[in-house]
Amino acid sequence: MEFLFMDWLGTPAWFWLAFAAVVLLLTAFDLGVLHKDDKEMGIAESLKLSVFYIGIAMAFGGWIWWAKGSAPAIDYYTGYFIEKALSIDNVFVISMIFGYFAVAPKYQYRALLWGILAVIVLRGLMIAGGAALVAHAYWVMYLFAGFLIFTGIKMLFTSDHDPDIGNNAAIRWISRHMRVTKQHHAEHFFVKEHNSNGRLVWAATPLFLALVVINLADLVFAIDSVPAIFSITTDTFIVYTSNIMAILGLRALYFALAAMVHRFHYLKYALALVLVFIGGKILIADFVLGGAKFPPLLSLGITLALIAGGVGWSLWKTRGEPAHR
Repeated sequence: MEFLFMDWLGTPAWFWLAFAAVVLLLTAFDLGVLHKDDKEMGIAESLKLSVFYIGIAMAFGGWIWWAKGSAPAIDYYTGYFIEKALSIDNVFVISMIFGYFAVAPKYQYRALLWGILAVIVLRGLMIAGGAALVAHAYWVMYLFAGFLIFTGIKMLFTSDHDPDIGNNAAIRWISRHMRVTKQHHAEHFFVKEHNSNGRLVWAATPLFLALVVINLADLVFAIDSVPAIFSITTDTFIVYTSNIMAILGLRALYFALAAMVHRFHYLKYALALVLVFIGGKILIADFVLGGAKFPPLLSLGITLALIAGGVGWSLWKTRGEPAHR
């Protein structure tokens, strides 16, 4: 049993195993019990399930507080709330992708599940790579800081534009190299159909194309969120768990947010300020505070205040507007 206490990326192995068990249990419960059959999720059910996932994430942060101390727990909560807020933009893009491929609402939840499972792996690879870079060259943190400040300022002064899903390079490549059906086949990503010679061959469905584009879109969003969390802490366990906990709840929250995502238009300005703040505090800590860590509780408070202000302002400015499906 000694391997359970072996150090892995700065944290005992049993911490990682405990987190993996939580993720597996949540996924099995979600897919095997709550959504064993494909069905459309209503807004009320979406909100209830979201509260459940947020509760699990908060409780996990409490466990980190008990096991690792207050500072890592506050870093976890800060990273979690930043990723949760950034995911609202992700919801907007996902809803556009499902709309473009005409994916029926009853099959969207299962597609999101497989998409999030892929994200868990891809984010893990990105975070492991980021951790290796930071461990061997601290100056990479200054690159992260500069990138976040640049991205935040750019968000403040650039107008929104819809992504051109039809011209996505991955879709063009798959369409050229794989057989793709024109019709949906329920929840299936691949089906067998007759080719021009009458032989049965495998073909991808539009649902598979939607899944590919969703995962590529998440990689784009990860370019912002992963450096943002590394700018809060370099503890790989905190970076990964806060990121994944926020993403796990996105699947449940999607159906409520997709109906009212237009009401969060002004949140992007708050997120821009959060990115500028997170990037700036690295420079403040190293060049103003003489290398001392920026107070975690103050960082969490400023982050929450900016996000809450952005949500409140958005809801107030768009009051009275009807929800969309």
